[in-house]
Amino acid sequence: MIKPNTSNPAVIGWVEEMAGLCQPDRVFWCDGSEAEKASLLEEALTQGILLRLNQKKLPGCYYHRSTADDVARSEDRTLICTPTPEEAGPANNWAAPAETYQKLKGLCAGGMRGRTLYVIPYLMGPPGSPLAKVGLELTDSLYVVLSMRIMTRMGQVAYRELGSGPDFNRGLHCMLKMEARHRYIAHFPQDNAVISTSSNYGGNVLLGKKCLALRIGSWQANKQGWLAEHMLILSAESPTGEKTFVTAAFPSSCGKTNFAMLVPPPHLAAWKIRTVGDDIAWMKPGADGRLYAINPEAGYFGVAPGTNERTNPNAMASIARDTIYTNVALTPDGDVWWEGKTDEPPAELTDWRGRPWTPGGNEPAAHPNSRFCAPMKNNPAGAPEADDPKGVPISAIIFGGRRGTTIPLVYQAFNWIHGVYIGATMSSETTAAATGEVGKIRRDPMGMLPFCGYNMGQYFQHWLRMRKKLTNPPRIFYVNWFRRDKEGKFLWPGFGENMRVLKWIVDRTHGRADAWEAPLGWVPGPRDFDLDGMKDFDAARLAQAQEIDVEDWRREALSHDELFFKLYADLPKELAFQRELLVARL
Repeated sequence: MIKPNTSNPAVIGWVEEMAGLCQPDRVFWCDGSEAEKASLLEEALTQGILLRLNQKKLPGCYYHRSTADDVARSEDRTLICTPTPEEAGPANNWAAPAETYQKLKGLCAGGMRGRTLYVIPYLMGPPGSPLAKVGLELTDSLYVVLSMRIMTRMGQVAYRELGSGPDFNRGLHCMLKMEARHRYIAHFPQDNAVISTSSNYGGNVLLGKKCLALRIGSWQANKQGWLAEHMLILSAESPTGEKTFVTAAFPSSCGKTNFAMLVPPPHLAAWKIRTVGDDIAWMKPGADGRLYAINPEAGYFGVAPGTNERTNPNAMASIARDTIYTNVALTPDGDVWWEGKTDEPPAELTDWRGRPWTPGGNEPAAHPNSRFCAPMKNNPAGAPEADDPKGVPISAIIFGGRRGTTIPLVYQAFNWIHGVYIGATMSSETTAAATGEVGKIRRDPMGMLPFCGYNMGQYFQHWLRMRKKLTNPPRIFYVNWFRRDKEGKFLWPGFGENMRVLKWIVDRTHGRADAWEAPLGWVPGPRDFDLDGMKDFDAARLAQAQEIDVEDWRREALSHDELFFKLYADLPKELAFQRELLVARL
């Protein structure tokens, strides 16, 4: 074993214990230095784990290809291991902690023979933040090491934050033989621990991301009085220099990164949108009664298909260097391509499986859930407040999903409890970000259904309790960019034009915009919504996008019971009352 680069006895003891279990040929203690990065990259290239891309077109960029059955989050193999099933709740896959430890340690026993165990110290959140958390991930995957370098503040900064104490997340990742039958992502909230086996897909193995930041994080947040949420954070600066900070929760592949990096249309070019974070928000009440948020991550792990210069120019700039691409397609000259990157595909490609691909085939060249992993510092629209340990004060919370019918473009909750209800009942058409059927309508409360580390009914109760700690709570809104007309075309142009919706939301938080009362909440009328300069979109088209069909909504309200019945034993009465109020208004 190479000499540890920390004197923390809890860290050294745990690493020695796991090394004894996994039996690696050597233990490598990562320090996060640039020299280390260069050395590990060369090793990954030599082993064929990464491919070097065209360094003139994509400086510092590399390519990774995963196995064909390991390309998305494995929700059916994701476990919450609490003493009782009730603590995990009916929306999670529960497993008994002692039995699961025994099973997974049995799988990991000797699982790193012939390999190197890498010790990754990492910090989630800005150094010095009261919400920052330290984690250690032990892995035998160079892909994980190099990706965690991007996604977290990795290296000695974590040890400095930890000091001599034992309070760190213990994450063990063993690739094993990559057999799906041995694939598990097991969370032990009481122990602040995660074990991941037989996967090398980022969502399953970058243990600081969904595992610590959300599943373990939400458990800790419930106990400690804060919120760990699947939300972007952005800053909207008006032409007068007024900054308004907003969070938004959308399920995966519903435009969260695009919204976080939004570029306003020419008519609203005087507005500046800056990205604090594109995926996760940790939020805590401040002394002034407002809700403050930090982004615990240091990078972007985004979906590639559909990302292009029109939909998200800031993302394209962010991934132009120092990025790891996974399961996209390759051009003959070492460039990358995916569906939606350009209007027409190149004449010749190597697809995500490594096979020759030409246009006109039935299968996509890039996997629908292919990814980029890019440093946050690359974003030309990055917010300077992203490194502020205090966090940023949140004025608005936005919920949204991918729905082709029923849900209007935008509306505002009447109050905090009503806002929790619309977040609790949000739904979306499923996408390729998770294994399973694509296109099915699924309830995804607050975008947290796959990520909440405890009973979802108690999670709703926690949201309701948070209101008592806030004298100036954020206003809550709901958006749906994906509604279609009878011909199947999107009613709203989306992308940069979403700035018009955001402007109304910002103005509402400052008391500058009018709205009228509808059964669902407060909605903008044609005079309240800036349509100047829009092509092929007028007040009539807005009315279509905002239409509230009473019969559709009666069915929608009934469908809320699908989730509520499942959570009935722990469902707060306030949410049941909100459903009755909605039915009465309809």
